[in-house]
Amino acid sequence: MTDWQPIYLTLKLALISTAILLILGLPLAYWLSKGNSFFKVILEAIFTMPLVLPPSVLGFYLLLAFSPQQGLGKWLLQHFDLQLVFSFEGLVLASVIYSLPFMISPVKSALQQLPPSFA
Repeated sequence: MTDWQPIYLTLKLALISTAILLILGLPLAYWLSKGNSFFKVILEAIFTMPLVLPPSVLGFYLLLAFSPQQGLGKWLLQHFDLQLVFSFEGLVLASVIYSLPFMISPVKSALQQLPPSFA
């Protein structure tokens, strides 16, 4: 039974990450595709940051940000008793952060090509 555990974990991660990406990515892409403002440009730059960072650097930054000894990780542990480092929830969060640009960018481009009367 333990031979199937990595496959189960991978499928579970993929399904949960995909669901979260659909819930977050579609509205964000729609909002970013409509008009231009300084705030949208800043958000778009933040959302595309995982594309330019190597995965090891992104993982290191996430470890620093969500470490239980400092910053956001300490706050989450104190207020919600939630430790994201080396947990499944942290794996889902990292997967969503890494994959969000791959969801937003093509959907935003497709929405921008639609005629204004359609969307």
